[in-house]
Amino acid sequence: MAIGTGVALAVYFIGMLAIGLYSYRESTSDVSGYMLGGRKLGPAVTSLSAGASDMSGWMLLGLPGAMYVSGFSASWIAIGLLLGALANYLLVAPRLRVYTEVARDAITIPDFFEKRFEDNSRLLRVISSVVIVIFFTLYTSSGVVAGGKLFDSAFGMNYQLGLYITAGVVVAYTLFGGFMAVSMTDFVQGCIMFVALVTVPIVALSEVGGAAAAAETVREIDPTMLDMFGGIGAVGVVSAMSWGLGYFGQPHIIVRFMAIRSVKDVAAARNIGMSWMFVTLVGALATGIVGLAYVTRMGVGLDDPETIFIVLSSDLLFNPWVGGFLLAAILAAIMSTISSQLLVSSSSLTEDFYKIFLRRSASQKELVMVGRISVLLVAAVAIALAYNPESNVLTLVSNAWAGFGAAFGPVVILSLFWRGMTRAGALAGMIAGAVTVLFWIYAPITIDGRELSAVLYEIVPGFAICLAVVVVVSRLGPPPRESVIATFDEMERVKAEALGERAPERAGKAGAETGPVT
Repeated sequence: MAIGTGVALAVYFIGMLAIGLYSYRESTSDVSGYMLGGRKLGPAVTSLSAGASDMSGWMLLGLPGAMYVSGFSASWIAIGLLLGALANYLLVAPRLRVYTEVARDAITIPDFFEKRFEDNSRLLRVISSVVIVIFFTLYTSSGVVAGGKLFDSAFGMNYQLGLYITAGVVVAYTLFGGFMAVSMTDFVQGCIMFVALVTVPIVALSEVGGAAAAAETVREIDPTMLDMFGGIGAVGVVSAMSWGLGYFGQPHIIVRFMAIRSVKDVAAARNIGMSWMFVTLVGALATGIVGLAYVTRMGVGLDDPETIFIVLSSDLLFNPWVGGFLLAAILAAIMSTISSQLLVSSSSLTEDFYKIFLRRSASQKELVMVGRISVLLVAAVAIALAYNPESNVLTLVSNAWAGFGAAFGPVVILSLFWRGMTRAGALAGMIAGAVTVLFWIYAPITIDGRELSAVLYEIVPGFAICLAVVVVVSRLGPPPRESVIATFDEMERVKAEALGERAPERAGKAGAETGPVT
């Protein structure tokens, strides 16, 4: 490793740890401060922390790698993500921010489900917590894999040592600073990712002689790579764009909406977040296709397509000091997501298991301590799952993303818009969505020799089945209690009052409604 690169990375690590220590004072007094930062996030921090925790290592490794291998057909993933993120800001963010406060200050997604439906059996809370812990452990392992690949490819270090370095720094600042540290580091990391994904493709493009020369090189390799429909049919387009459905059910993203300072700040957060996302996604796609032209023209060897950003960021294009900054961008993408996932998993283990089943009388400081221990436990399991260097980052992310999107997405949307949704409908839909995704991934069934998930992305059947089950079970069973409906109406009244809107007029009870959307 060049001295300049090492110094740049060291400065980055020290900065992240410093933010964690600075945030320590905000996270030690009570569990709400540790898990939600006291609901004090401004729109800029909210949007960039949501974006950075969303995009993770796949933004700089997985997506450029997909573009490198498949060409412009991979851009359908980015289009779906843009549309899904915008819908998430418009549909989920305002209502969830108000509802989680109106529903007795819910601070986790399982907590919200339980309070939204007044579920005294606590089954909703437990099942949703199990889904979070299972899929987030898998999701976290994908980030650790990306960290190991970075240290292996860029520095020639042992892959497993890279796992420990990546996870170690993230655990340290998450452990000390909680949600506030995670959000502040995500903001900084989002800025670093933005600069890197603008700089790398532009410099690489100039090295290959411009856009026309790059396109000609790619055309010589495979002309269909410049066609958005090249090698991909209608089902493939649907599968790629369906990534956008996952946004509605990602706990580490929508928890930012719960923590924003005010519902009035959502519009500003949306504008900042969507602008950031558009530029970074275009940069990631450009890195993959321009990187293909670069390594072909320059005769550079590339064993793993997911390392194309690393290759372009090394001494081939930049001096070690700049290269160190760009490699820090990869770490920023990786670590921002790992920290968010660790914190959400820790929140569920603390609030939804320990506090409910083991120590109902636990003090706030005890719960904060249990939260920190939970961070360590989840990180240890994620490292163990990531020990195989052959793991594919995009595959791991896609499985976890589908699991959350199918299990939680329809439940979150309908719980925010439908008065008549019931606890039984939410529970049945959540289970149906998760089971469908797992079946689609692991069932020994093939179509024309291809596995089900290779034919159609598992989030599509999972989301559709979850949605249908929620509606059917809610319709067939008894309507929700009057107190549940009253809280829903209170949410709508508070939201309308805060945003200067007219609150909807209600006539009749939930059972008399004609549809699932108000």
